[in-house]
Amino acid sequence: MKFAICNEIYEKWSFTETCKAIRKAGFSGIEIAPFTLSDNPAAIPAESRREYRDIIHSEGLHFVGLHWLMAAPKGLHVTTPDAGLRAKSWRHIDDLVDLCADLGPDGVMVFGSPQQRGTTAGSTPAEATRRFIDGLESISSHALERGVTVLVEALPKNQCDVILTLAEAAEIVREIGSPAIQTMFDTHNAVDEVEPHDTLIDRYFKIIRHVHVNEVDGGHPGSGAYDFRPVLKMLMKRGYERWVSVEAFLFGPGGVKIGTESYRFVQTQALT
Repeated sequence: MKFAICNEIYEKWSFTETCKAIRKAGFSGIEIAPFTLSDNPAAIPAESRREYRDIIHSEGLHFVGLHWLMAAPKGLHVTTPDAGLRAKSWRHIDDLVDLCADLGPDGVMVFGSPQQRGTTAGSTPAEATRRFIDGLESISSHALERGVTVLVEALPKNQCDVILTLAEAAEIVREIGSPAIQTMFDTHNAVDEVEPHDTLIDRYFKIIRHVHVNEVDGGHPGSGAYDFRPVLKMLMKRGYERWVSVEAFLFGPGGVKIGTESYRFVQTQALT
């Protein structure tokens, strides 16, 4: 089990400073929100991609993958009935596959983005879900070719109305049937699940390729009351060797405090 953290908590820091802070906190991996690199991440030039990759390596980190895929550029939506906008949005995702692959090998793309995949313009959840599946199928071959795994993230109903449970995400993975389309688990976004979180991880372990840890209120691990031990123990029991990544939504404490406290806490929880 390897520990990483998402870069967006280091607001307004340079990329080099961010990588140094992540490594100093104890993490070995960095997960990147593309909007922190550019207002149009898919258009980042090759030279800049190599520079980011070199900085990651020079600071002793591994690139884990991307999340918040649809935050920039603005106005995209992958399940809209507007065929033109939908095609443009899926081209963006397809282009991010290349960005992900260029930043490092074996990266994941966590597909949450509630505002850009939920129902809109009179669509039903079933119609939006069908368009989401079709879009994932359309980029799966390219992702497989580039060594990138796109992860369907289940989201709570207060964020989205498309793919609300890990069971629904697993059904999409099954239907598409590509190694490049899998799922992940997020402690914060599993708030509506009715079964214990360690039970879900055990059941769907074969298709879980990434784990986010955060408190139910969006704070960093250790700042709230969520018991991470059952989740971490189940991952260890099942021999999980992929990334457990801290994704905090509350940045008030600052990057240094969030990073340092999170790393110490998850390490302690994994060992107790």
